[in-house]
Amino acid sequence: MAGLSLHHPWAFTFGILGNIISFLVYLAPLPTFYRVYRKKSTEGFQSVPYVVALFSAMLWIFYALLKTNAYLLITINSFGCVIETIYVLLYLFYATKDTKVYTVKLVVLLNVATFGLILLLTLLLAEGSRRVQILGWICVGFSISVFAAPLSIIRLVVRTKSVEFMPFSLSFFLTLSAVVWFSYGLLSKDIYVALPNVLGFIFGILQMALYLIYKDTKKVIEPVPEHVIAIAKLGGAVEIYTIDSAPATDAGEAAGLAEQEEVDEKEKKEVKKLEV
Repeated sequence: MAGLSLHHPWAFTFGILGNIISFLVYLAPLPTFYRVYRKKSTEGFQSVPYVVALFSAMLWIFYALLKTNAYLLITINSFGCVIETIYVLLYLFYATKDTKVYTVKLVVLLNVATFGLILLLTLLLAEGSRRVQILGWICVGFSISVFAAPLSIIRLVVRTKSVEFMPFSLSFFLTLSAVVWFSYGLLSKDIYVALPNVLGFIFGILQMALYLIYKDTKKVIEPVPEHVIAIAKLGGAVEIYTIDSAPATDAGEAAGLAEQEEVDEKEKKEVKKLEV
C-alpha cells in the first residue's frame, strides 16, 4: 500500500474515500435484516441480491490478489465477503424450507461451482499479466451484466410518476460511489475498475434527474414489488441491495381496512334504525 500512496497519492486518496462510501453501502441492508429478525421471517425478501454481492466480492478479491498494489480493493471486498456471508446466513436461518433450498442451490451454483471454475481455468490456462487481463474482463462483464437492476427502478418511477421507492440519498450515493471508484481506476490506470463505473455514473445521474422531475408529482398508488433491487459500484465490485417498499403497502392496506370499518359501522347503524 505504501507504493500506491507514494507513486499515486490521488489514487490512494480516492481509494480510501471509496472504501468509506462502500462500507456504508454494504451496511445499507441492515434495516431489512432487522425487520427479518424482528418478524422472524424473510417474508417476500429474496436472497439473490446478497448471494450475487458475495460472488462479486469474491471475484474482485481474486482479481486484486493477482494484481499488484490493489490493497484497497482487497480491504473493502474482504469486508463485503464477511458482511454478505452474515446476511446470507441470517436469511437461511429465518427462511422457509423452500427458500432455504433455493438459496443453498444458488450459493453452490454461483459461489462454489462458478467461482471455482473461474479460479481453476484462470490459473491453469493463463499466466502473468494475461491472467490478470482475463480475470479483469470477467469482472467487467459480470458488473455490466447486473446493470439491468437500476432499470427496474427507473421504469417503476416513470410508470408510477412517483419517486417514493427511489430515495434521492440512495441515488446520490450511488453516483458518488461511481465517481470515486472511476477516479481511482483512472488514476491507478486500472481500466477494469474504471470502465463499469461509467455506467454507474450514468444511471446515478439519470435517477437523480428523474427524482427532480417527479419529486412534486402526486403519488400514484399501484401494486409494487416487495422490494426493488438497486445497484452500487464498490471498487469494481457490485453490491446489490433492496429498498423495502412494504411500509407503503402496509399503509395502503391500513387505509383500506379503515374504509371497510367505516362502511361496517354505517351498516350497523342502519340495522339498528330498522330494528327500532
